[in-house]
Amino acid sequence: MTQPVQRAARPLWWLGALLAVYLCAPFLASIPQIGQADWAGVDWHQTWSAVAVSAASASVASLVILVGGVPLGYWLARSHARGVALLGFVVQLPLALPPLTSGVLLLFLIGPYSGIGQLFNGTLTDSFTGIVLAETFVAAPFLIVAARSAFAAVDPVFDDVAATLGHHAASRFFRVTLPIAWPAIRAGLALAWLRAFGEFGATVMVAYHPYSLPVYTYVVFGGQGLPAMMPLLLPTLGIAIVCAMLSVYTRGARATLAVSTDNGDELTAITPAAAPEHAGLRLAFTARRKLGAFTLDVAWQPRTRRLAIIGPSGSGKSLALRIVAGLEPNDAGSVTLGATDLGALPPERRQIGYMPQDYGLFPHMTVAQQLAFPVDADAASARYWLAHLGLDALTQRLPRQLSFGQRQRVALARALTRHSQLLLFDEPFAALDTPRRRRLQQSLRALQREIGAVTVIVTHDPDEAALLADEVLVIEHGRALQAGAVDAVFAQPASVRVAELLGLHNIGEGIVRAVGEIETASGLRLRFADGAGAPLEVGARAMWRVSSRALRAASDGRYEGRLAGTSLRHGDRYVTVELGGETFDIAADDAPHAPQAQTLRFDIDEAGVSVWTADGS
Repeated sequence: MTQPVQRAARPLWWLGALLAVYLCAPFLASIPQIGQADWAGVDWHQTWSAVAVSAASASVASLVILVGGVPLGYWLARSHARGVALLGFVVQLPLALPPLTSGVLLLFLIGPYSGIGQLFNGTLTDSFTGIVLAETFVAAPFLIVAARSAFAAVDPVFDDVAATLGHHAASRFFRVTLPIAWPAIRAGLALAWLRAFGEFGATVMVAYHPYSLPVYTYVVFGGQGLPAMMPLLLPTLGIAIVCAMLSVYTRGARATLAVSTDNGDELTAITPAAAPEHAGLRLAFTARRKLGAFTLDVAWQPRTRRLAIIGPSGSGKSLALRIVAGLEPNDAGSVTLGATDLGALPPERRQIGYMPQDYGLFPHMTVAQQLAFPVDADAASARYWLAHLGLDALTQRLPRQLSFGQRQRVALARALTRHSQLLLFDEPFAALDTPRRRRLQQSLRALQREIGAVTVIVTHDPDEAALLADEVLVIEHGRALQAGAVDAVFAQPASVRVAELLGLHNIGEGIVRAVGEIETASGLRLRFADGAGAPLEVGARAMWRVSSRALRAASDGRYEGRLAGTSLRHGDRYVTVELGGETFDIAADDAPHAPQAQTLRFDIDEAGVSVWTADGS
């Protein structure tokens, strides 16, 4: 399997090697010229003066570019306004312009006869300042492009998580966003410095004096020819070699750090304890948000602490969670936690823990730094959770050196170090395989019993919701379909669609035709035992459900049907039976052994048929 891939890649390898040889050839061609260099005719004082001018001007220009280019790159990356897009195009134009053209444009702006030039009495040209201005103009795009790309690559979720950990906008930028983007920005800054150091065209137009190294090299070449050139090339080549070596060293160091190990996902054994109760600590929210054609309008006032929001992709469940966290505007809505009006507070003041799908660990921080990052982090609490969650030996590791389970535990510990009263989980196990997901779900359930915080899990997995929540909210298309206790919602879904979203089977909608009898949509009549509650009126629309154990094969059964196939759910095999246009799943152990095409007789125990009104009551 490997060999064909290698053969297919060989032409590409040759093309790359050919370009590499061409780029290296000029350096190799210069080696024989060392012996012919005119070392005696070199004006070393002027040479080192030119080197100093170029190095100093490139450094000043790079500092100017850094101070202005990083904010500009961030602005270009995060703004979607048309004017900003046009600005992004304009500031990159110096990359496409011939350097001499750039110099001419600068003369129009700062030349001795321009308005700005006359204001400064012509000191902006033929001066060190002029060199810096020329180098800044031609070299700035290298850093701006790098910064723009670097900031665009930073996942906005890191800023969201930092906000929920108590950090304001400036702190989030300097402590999270900028450090993550810095490696790429640093590379752009190095390119900008080298470009400024070697700049000739614009410099010679704006500031012929004092001599920078490129201009001095041109002057010497015009007066003395090639033999005098070699000594002048040495400083430039030396600087290029040093930069290349630093690049290789940095890249090697990063590769060494990128080693990832998996040390298991299970929590350290937790002895379940009664969670400390907080009187009145209940979450209630009304989330309203319009995004294009989509509108979210959901209200929920649960009465317990372990909650889940379930729905299909695009239903608005993650948006609702972000509104609770304060990361999205809430149009005329409200969010309260006990007596606290969270809706009136920015995310950094809501005292919550927010964990997105990949847990939002900052890639440049070790485990110890992650736990110390929250504004009000409690050192004693951090030590407790490090030990309690089995993280003691991982404090100096970066997120990429942790397994999925370890990352989840670090994210939990980080939230718990600030005594958060509200923990929000957005699809925390969506990217995991089934065995690992089951282990981590059980671990989180054990932790929920120990802490007193309100936990909200957003998920599309009904089993996960049933395991981790006492109450559930089912939403679709931005609207609430049903809310209530997990047992009640799973036992009596309000509609067929809710049943589908909960993964329930043997369920449907029908019409009560007589006392104790309901007719399904396909015309099948099912008998059911009247409960102790209010009787259902004849002619009323209602939901019905048949227990998989209630349906059994019988030679004198009331219903005629046939086997229609098998399925596997959560490791258990089920057999599908067709009766009167309806399909039912029964446990494989209870199914008769017969060919699928064979007609069979079945009975349905009316005690296993439940019927309730379609509004979920």
